[in-house]
Amino acid sequence: MRKSLGTKGVFTAPQPVLLVGTYDENGVANLMNVAWGGQCSEKHVALNLGHERQTLENMRRTKTFTVMFATEETMVQADYVGIVSGLKVHDKVAKSGLTPMRAEMVNAPAIEQLPVTLECRLSEERETPTGEVRVVGEVVNISADESVLNEKGRVDFDKMHLICFDEATLKYRRIGEIVGNAFVEGNKIRKA
Repeated sequence: MRKSLGTKGVFTAPQPVLLVGTYDENGVANLMNVAWGGQCSEKHVALNLGHERQTLENMRRTKTFTVMFATEETMVQADYVGIVSGLKVHDKVAKSGLTPMRAEMVNAPAIEQLPVTLECRLSEERETPTGEVRVVGEVVNISADESVLNEKGRVDFDKMHLICFDEATLKYRRIGEIVGNAFVEGNKIRKA
C-alpha cells in the first residue's frame, strides 16, 4: 500500500554532494556546497543557486567555475562550506583546512583533497520559476588524482568514497557497491 506524502521533502536519490569552486575579485578561492545540481548532458552541468551567493557573483565575473565531489574523508569540510556563506566569512576554504590549487584550463580553483574536478565555462544563466538562478556550465576538462584511476586510466568510483545527500533524512550516505551492469541487465528481459 502506498501513502501520499505531498511535496514536502521532494527528492531524487542519490543526490551528489557537489562542491563548486570560484575565485573572488582578489583571487581568493571560494567553495560552496550545492544541493541542487548535476550533469544535464554529455558535457554540461546545471546548478541552481540562490541570488545572494559569493559563488554566483564570482561566476558572473570570471565566467568559469569548478565542480568537485565530496568524499567520506572530506564530509566535514564539505558540510562546513555549505553552512557558511562566502559573503560573510572571508577565505572559508582556508578555514576549512582544504588546499586550493589553480585548475588547469579555467580561472577557478581545484581542491587538492577532492580527487576529481570538472573544469567549467559558464554557458547559460537564467531565472527559475522558484526564484533561483540556474547556471549551466560546459565541462572543458576533467582532472583526477591518479589514486582514483583504474588500470585503464578512468575514474574508479569505488576508490573515491563518494558521499550523497539523503534529502528525506538530511543525512550524508556513502555510495555503495556495484550491483549490476548498465546496458546489460535489461537484456535479461529483452532476450526472454
